Amino acid sequence: MEEPQKNDATTVGLEDDPLKSMGPQISVSEFSCHCCYDILVNPTTLNCGHSFCRHCLALWWVSSKKTECPECREKWEGFPKVNILLRDAIEKLFPDAIRMRFEDIRQNNDIVQSLAAFQKYGNDQIPLTPNTGRVNQQRGGGFFSGVLTALTGVAVVLLVYHWSSRESEHDLLVHKAVAKWTAEEVVLWLEQLGPWASLYRDRFLSERVNGRLLLTLTEEEFSRAPYTIENSSHRRAILMELERVKALGVKPPQNLWEYKAVNPGRSLFLLYALKSSPRLGLLYLYLFDYTDTFLPFIHTICPLQEDSSGEDIVTKLLDLREPTWKQWREFLVKYSFLPYQLIAEFAWDWLEVHYWTSRFLIVNAMLLSVLELFSFWRIWSRSELKTLPQRMWSHFWKMSTQGLFVAMFWPLIPQFVCNCLFYWALYFNPIINIDLVVKEVRRLETQVL
Repeated sequence: MEEPQKNDATTVGLEDDPLKSMGPQISVSEFSCHCCYDILVNPTTLNCGHSFCRHCLALWWVSSKKTECPECREKWEGFPKVNILLRDAIEKLFPDAIRMRFEDIRQNNDIVQSLAAFQKYGNDQIPLTPNTGRVNQQRGGGFFSGVLTALTGVAVVLLVYHWSSRESEHDLLVHKAVAKWTAEEVVLWLEQLGPWASLYRDRFLSERVNGRLLLTLTEEEFSRAPYTIENSSHRRAILMELERVKALGVKPPQNLWEYKAVNPGRSLFLLYALKSSPRLGLLYLYLFDYTDTFLPFIHTICPLQEDSSGEDIVTKLLDLREPTWKQWREFLVKYSFLPYQLIAEFAWDWLEVHYWTSRFLIVNAMLLSVLELFSFWRIWSRSELKTLPQRMWSHFWKMSTQGLFVAMFWPLIPQFVCNCLFYWALYFNPIINIDLVVKEVRRLETQVL
């Protein structure tokens, strides 16, 4: 009767101790690093299959500056990650040995500095890693991939719509002399001044007001029959826009598509500049396009309190005065800390004119703001604030060089290529930025400390 009790005791002991249950086959030497020949700590497995302590791999990289296996010399791809399964198994099998090794590592300043330098190198290499997109694609399935697919479909539909149904840029009134306008084109010009202009549409059509007749009309004639524009604000808006038409000889651009038709190179430059460097882009508008673009921009995002909130956006921009000190103060604060918010606010006021395009711009501005915060956080966490002036100067030099290069070769670039780049930046960049934001969030979650 004693033998079964002995067997039972042995069974219990084996169940309580997983190491004894595995027999003499498992030992610390089975999980040793081939660099330090001690138990693996934060084991990092390379492409070749060899595993090393993470700090041993960091010391090897710092001393040799080679991205290759210390044992077989095969180059690794991307940035090596900790083998989580192997790490958890070793920590459960040999907790005491791992605890002692961790204490030794923390007390060694050379190891701590090497790990920090190795991780910094990894953070710089992650966006360039070939396998990153594939891993994130696998992890980002389900709902997120469905959202990206839906947004891509919407962007494609918008692109096809603008390319097929929108009138040719050469047929726009911004390219046609006002003296050659037909009565229908005069009505089209009138309606673009705001929703209120539809009140006078039938009156202009019944009188068959063409471009030549429009140039001869005065405020007194507008106030009398058959036009009978009794509202003084409406008369003033029509007369002010008519003066601009007389000065230019054509219709001035009043929306995104007309601005693109008149200034194809500048619109493409601004679209990419406001994405990669919004502060330099706005500075360019202030220095080189103050009256036509910067003044409407600052009055839209920093309106005066006395401005009528119910007034149409186009009507509000017809008579622009110099910004007040209060407007400048509000603009400079947003310009310094939240430049993408300025773009979002400007697009918000144009929702009625550009329904879907404004929404894409707003979403893109929000995503770019998040990405900029991630960039600043990365600089702060790495204690690299001292390098900020050098980074800013390098960025300024890069943007200036690229702008000069594009300006030199602009006459040689086909218009079709320019249109492709324009619509890509307008409709597909927000979708790309969504994926970048998700990758940054996952990067913070999975970053090895």
